[in-house]
Amino acid sequence: MDLPRVERELKKRLPYQYSWGRKQSNSWDTDTNFIYKTYTFESLLKQTSGFDQQLKDYALNRWYNFWSAMAAEDIFSSHENVEPNINAYDKLVDFKIKGIPFDHKTSVFPKGFNQSYKYSKEHRKEVITWLYENQSQEGRKHLKNRLFIILYDGVTMQHWKMKSEIMQLKLSIDTYVNNFSSENLCKLDFGAGEVLSDIIWLTKG
Repeated sequence: MDLPRVERELKKRLPYQYSWGRKQSNSWDTDTNFIYKTYTFESLLKQTSGFDQQLKDYALNRWYNFWSAMAAEDIFSSHENVEPNINAYDKLVDFKIKGIPFDHKTSVFPKGFNQSYKYSKEHRKEVITWLYENQSQEGRKHLKNRLFIILYDGVTMQHWKMKSEIMQLKLSIDTYVNNFSSENLCKLDFGAGEVLSDIIWLTKG
């Protein structure tokens, strides 16, 4: 994947409002599945030109989030000790790090957690538990191993814009994978066996 190109395209989305208008919906997902094969922001705007504002916002957000996530997955998979999952339809595993399977999810700093950034950095297990318990009920909801990438912009507090900082994300992921140890993972149990998880922070300010 051409990571600098992906970053340039994602940053073209930043001047537009970031509003979902409604919660994630399977029906709206079906209406906007063209985002998976839309590689430029200009093409995305053309394909959504006839949409009402809510559906257009939804499509722009899905496109932005999807390609940011694909870039993250590509970065992980570039490492020798990471094995990508060749089954693109597997919603539980994106890759394995040293044989341990993980799904990965990028999330903005969770204001619903009701704690400061400093507190969150110092209470990793509490944050991870909250993220599992408050995840979306659609699509990729599960209680299996997951690596969370959490975005925090302490300058503008527009955390969502950090999803476009692909090269900065690469530095964070590279550092994490190069220093990966299963002993450092957070271990949880939601009633169906042990779950392994961790947080990679991408911060500004």
